[in-house]
Amino acid sequence: MAAMNKLIKKANILVETLPYIRAFSDKTIVIKYGGNAMTEESLKHKFAQDIVLMKYVGINPVIVHGGGPQIDEMLNRLGIEPKFKQGVRVTDAKTMEIVEMVLAGKINMEIVDLLNRHGGRAVGVSGKDGGFITAKPLTVKAWIESIGMDMDPDSDSSTDDTFGYVGDIQTINPRLIEKLQQDNFIPVIAPIGTDREGNTYNINADLVAGAVAASLKAEKLLMLTDVKGIRNAKGRHISTLSRKDMQRLVKKGVIREGMLPKVHACLEALDGGVQKAHIIDGRMPHAILLEVFTDKGIGTEIIA
Repeated sequence: MAAMNKLIKKANILVETLPYIRAFSDKTIVIKYGGNAMTEESLKHKFAQDIVLMKYVGINPVIVHGGGPQIDEMLNRLGIEPKFKQGVRVTDAKTMEIVEMVLAGKINMEIVDLLNRHGGRAVGVSGKDGGFITAKPLTVKAWIESIGMDMDPDSDSSTDDTFGYVGDIQTINPRLIEKLQQDNFIPVIAPIGTDREGNTYNINADLVAGAVAASLKAEKLLMLTDVKGIRNAKGRHISTLSRKDMQRLVKKGVIREGMLPKVHACLEALDGGVQKAHIIDGRMPHAILLEVFTDKGIGTEIIA
């Protein structure tokens, strides 16, 4: 009898997912993949299972990945000290070569291989493929304005300074991604862009995810992080936030530091027609399925 009750419980869980499968069938969901979910072996496999399952039930997942810790590791191996300004990696020509090698080569191909081993049909791309992402140098001023951050008083840099080969997104041409989706592939995107002169730029992966979600008119944007979501001034988790409430938390300094680019990406996605954005804890096994296919969800949901 206990075994039968277990099976009935599993059946009830499957039934609970039915309205969500129906609602999101043939819709695009953009997932920003990063943090512990991208480094811990068991979480990596559960992430791949979630993505492949979504694809098999008719949802179109698109993955944008980061890779900061892996870039730092490679720089340290080569004896190059990582440099940051206003929280952004300063990227000279030599560093850009390494960034491209790690993001578009090593990490991208590892994610593609992982998804394929779990039964998916994944294809890796960067912003350089098919004129997908064009960029220009990101200035300190543009960065500060984009994330609502105050200028670091200890910084001696001008707001007109750039971070080297760090990119500010100019255009997103979604045709390549749409074509891959039509052919039933799972696109895996490395956050790299290029300009008309052929210069390559490292772009913040959160911002790429938001811009890609907007360009594809995605149903949802999911941001995987190493926290439970957004908290209020008292430190309590907030399950649902309006756009205005989130902007208020940014102005009050409740949302700060590494969460700022994620918040900006969510706002850009919502402005571009995305229905909802979610900031979720990628340290939780099957975090994506829990957020998309259950009644309660597990992170913070941001609505327009």
